[in-house]
Amino acid sequence: MITPKNVIKHELIGLKAIVEKTSGTITDETKSTITLTKQNKTKKKIIKKGNTFRITLPDGSIVEIKGELLQGKPQERIKKKIKVKNRWLEI
Repeated sequence: MITPKNVIKHELIGLKAIVEKTSGTITDETKSTITLTKQNKTKKKIIKKGNTFRITLPDGSIVEIKGELLQGKPQERIKKKIKVKNRWLEI
């Protein structure tokens, strides 16, 4: 189950996100980018570093995550130990 405390270690594909003025569903993720697909089916690649992502979790809660915490391949991020205070902001 995805919670605000463990969202960094979970798969993000399929979740809704807002970055800057772009919103959509996360459809792909690489080491340094996230691809959002908008409702009109256009895709936009967003660089993780330097951006803040507002992600809607399956339970409806929204978390704000700095892109630097999402750096790395998803399968490597799951194994990585992250020691960061205030890594999320529940809204």
